[in-house]
Amino acid sequence: MKKTTNTKKKFTKKKMFTMFTALLLVAAQLMTLSGCSSKVQAKNLMEDVEPQKVEVVQDMTEDNVKVSEFAVRLMQESLEADKNTLISPLSVLYALSMTANGAKEETLAQMEAVLGMSVEELNQYLYSYMQNLMQSEKQALNLANSIWFTSEEHFTVNQDFLQKNADYYGADVYQAAFDGTTLEDINNWVKEKTKEMIPEILNEIDVDAVMYLVNALAFEAEWQDVYGERKVKEGEFTQEDGTKQNVDFMYSEENVYLEDEMATGFLKYYSGRDYAFVGLLPKEGISVQEYVESLSGEHIVELLENAQYTTVYTSLPKFETEYDVEMKNILKAMGMPDAFDAGKADFSDLGTSTAGNIYISRVIHKTYISVAEKGTKAGAATVVEMVAESASETIEEPEKVYLDRPFVYMLIDCENNIPFFIGTMMDVEG
Repeated sequence: MKKTTNTKKKFTKKKMFTMFTALLLVAAQLMTLSGCSSKVQAKNLMEDVEPQKVEVVQDMTEDNVKVSEFAVRLMQESLEADKNTLISPLSVLYALSMTANGAKEETLAQMEAVLGMSVEELNQYLYSYMQNLMQSEKQALNLANSIWFTSEEHFTVNQDFLQKNADYYGADVYQAAFDGTTLEDINNWVKEKTKEMIPEILNEIDVDAVMYLVNALAFEAEWQDVYGERKVKEGEFTQEDGTKQNVDFMYSEENVYLEDEMATGFLKYYSGRDYAFVGLLPKEGISVQEYVESLSGEHIVELLENAQYTTVYTSLPKFETEYDVEMKNILKAMGMPDAFDAGKADFSDLGTSTAGNIYISRVIHKTYISVAEKGTKAGAATVVEMVAESASETIEEPEKVYLDRPFVYMLIDCENNIPFFIGTMMDVEG
């Protein structure tokens, strides 16, 4: 690992952590809050270290299906039948993949099975994904990563772990005392990378914390065809229990129609057509939960690839929603229980601690989205906390898809056809 003398001293003289927390953040067209953003006070140890060159994968088709499969499974396990659900599978994937670089043996095998690829494949895919992101003045998807580890002597960080995450994820690396200043630094880093949409991600640093891995994903996009004032009208949204809500609907004529056995839908492009909003309305008699449970990654890819290019009249309610979930039990149910078991977890490639074995304590995921006339705003944060303890076809007539009752929606990357946000809208006012 190429480094300056000062960096080397910091990496080799400090021993490792008792608890490890990986933090992931996403924000899509973030709201700008008033006030000046504070700067991170800790020194970024990677400022003087050049990441090693990594080859960019050109054909990501096969892995795109695997990423979509992870996204669907995560959504299925996270789904709350009567509530609005919103997750960012891409955000979670980045956080867990960075973490997986420190896992070994059965712990690693379980994480790879859940994430859908080997850690080497994940590193290559996620690096290539970051390098190929499309950006413009009216649409942008930005990713940033950082690693924060304690300066307490009971913890020794694995330098290869840091180097690998620097090479593949461009991670900033900070070593700090894990006190009030570090708490402020982490929150300021998150605040800056999410354009102040999430001004605070942590309210305290756990006494056993040894590391935080943070991924910030910021999406900002304007519709290709903005909804004019005359295209917004009040109407009724009917919930699954029959309750009616008076909400503002945005009407438009789109040209990408989606349909499978259980739902109809449409795709609406953001400026530049590199990203899009997908709305999927379950057919009469089919609940949102039934539809989500029927999905697979391969099905989503096929649905998007088999889109019909025809006129489709659409309505989309203006909405804004927040969601949070603790994902430990979700990820255990998906097949990676050992990572959360103090007696079984093996994160020895991440580092060692004289205070005990290192394992994941919890995974906290928070999201936000706003869909309005000009575009979409969305944000998400995922915190992985680790502790150390002793143990197409031509259609003549226009189609109609009016999202006036509960529906499924996604924000997708049109180049890869993968969803980086998936949600259900059950209650527009909720």
